[in-house]
Amino acid sequence: MTTDHDLFPTDTAGLPWVFRPQEIRLADGDHFALSIGPVRKDLGEKDLGSPGSAAELRMLAYNGSIPGPTIRVPQGAELTVDVRNDGDVETTVHWHGLRLENRYDGVPHETQAPIPVGGGYSCRVQFPDPGFYWYHPHLREDFAQEMGLYGTIVVDPAEPGYWPAADRELTITLDDLLVEDGQVAAFSRSGPNFTAMGRFGNVLLINGDAAFTASATAGEVVRLYLVNTANTRLFNVALSGARMKLVGGDSGRYERETFIEDVLLAPSERAVVDVLFDAPGEVRLEHRTPERTYDLGGFAVGATTSGTGAAAASFATLRTDPDLTAERRMIEHDLHREPDKILGFVSKMPLLYGGDAPAASSYVCPMHPAVTAIEPSTCPLCGMRLVAALPAPVSYVCPMHPGVTAAEPSTCPQCGMKLVPSDVEPSTSHAAAEPHDHGGGDGLEWEDLMPEINRASDPGNMIWQLVDGETGAVNGAIHWAFTVGDRVKIRLVNEMDQDHPMHHPWHVHGAGRFLVLSRDGAPEPNLVWKDTVLLRAGQTVDVLLDVSNPGLWMAHCHIAEHAESGMMFSFDVARRPEPVR
Repeated sequence: MTTDHDLFPTDTAGLPWVFRPQEIRLADGDHFALSIGPVRKDLGEKDLGSPGSAAELRMLAYNGSIPGPTIRVPQGAELTVDVRNDGDVETTVHWHGLRLENRYDGVPHETQAPIPVGGGYSCRVQFPDPGFYWYHPHLREDFAQEMGLYGTIVVDPAEPGYWPAADRELTITLDDLLVEDGQVAAFSRSGPNFTAMGRFGNVLLINGDAAFTASATAGEVVRLYLVNTANTRLFNVALSGARMKLVGGDSGRYERETFIEDVLLAPSERAVVDVLFDAPGEVRLEHRTPERTYDLGGFAVGATTSGTGAAAASFATLRTDPDLTAERRMIEHDLHREPDKILGFVSKMPLLYGGDAPAASSYVCPMHPAVTAIEPSTCPLCGMRLVAALPAPVSYVCPMHPGVTAAEPSTCPQCGMKLVPSDVEPSTSHAAAEPHDHGGGDGLEWEDLMPEINRASDPGNMIWQLVDGETGAVNGAIHWAFTVGDRVKIRLVNEMDQDHPMHHPWHVHGAGRFLVLSRDGAPEPNLVWKDTVLLRAGQTVDVLLDVSNPGLWMAHCHIAEHAESGMMFSFDVARRPEPVR
């Protein structure tokens, strides 16, 4: 049984109301205070997806706002950030995507001690690369990030004209929240739950609110900095009624600017999108999945009286980045050579496919079938322990797709999961799962396909592993060592032949940044420097890590529940030796 003492608090009495996030412009050498504390938040009249649910929630905030303040700095700046933790759990702050000094990376017990409740920590944060980044906890991330601890960073480029012309800029965080009976669904202090698929929410949040509202003027170009801060949900972002141009990704601009209909973001991925509002009216912000379209809010577009501006006049121009064009020539030989490292993504699911033996009504000797008993015992003929005599299942069924059955053990042709006996206990039965599909076999899980099974999963009955293809080492036992200046080709392999084939967003901390070389052998058509790549179920992706920063750096799946259940490891980067004179 779980008691109130085992759960994080949910009361809101006496808490301050949450603020709207602000943009804070800072210069090189500035100090910035970042505080963590509980707040009250009202989600308004939005349907919270739970009978009798109320809108007032206890959440956690940076500087009193959800999301936290947007930190805006010039490229090359360094800040001193003083963190104060008055939240519900000890914490760190990870500066996601920044190639900063290793000791300030925010990995607990590796680069710093956790900040206790009531304690503080001071760090120096560098911003060497232009683009869009974010910050969040790296301790009980499944809880603290879900509760509202995330904020954004815009690094203005030193190079004039780095981005195309725009009239205005907005940062947008995409998140979801699981609300049940008027509270954020309970979290255990002892560790994560929902570890099978990650915690999907029933309320979608845009900049911390259940609906997005903004205004624009016809002929205006607005730059949107988009980041997915959700624990596990994918967001496929579109604007109905406006033209979108993809100009940047995780760490700076794309090789080629491209007109797009939508942009897919896995947890922690970013995109920089320029939007031209052509005409007055309403433009809807949408999340599009293969099964449905979610309306996230919209822009009210008013008429213009000033004519077409410079940004709109140049919007049709698609520019090319000369640096990434040069990189494409340099990586030609990397496309075809063997990888330096191979990393497998593996799942084991005792919750469905094994673990503690269930109680049985009778037992039988495996060597002498005529020897049976109604209690556990040993065979008087051979001394072997009797095993449970369970009735053979009539059929097998997919836990995600109840319509898929078979007379023999096999796998589901739609999602690749192993079929389970049709007579397993209801708590882990297909009967608890709603029928969904993978959107035509795209290797992505857009929704919680097994809600009751997912709710029952924890690190003991759902095991996620990163496996070194050379040594077989798993998760924290993996030992990789590189040197500044290395270019390491890493092959990421997510095979279908596992208990729960699922997509994973793989993230590398600030040891460097990487280029995606190919996906399933097909060269990446448009390069961008990245720190996170989405690996679909059944997919193989090759990346080239440009190692540029010494220290001990983490790599992990950025589904929060997967990482917190152990799907992570750290690797060493040594300084390059000074040449002998």
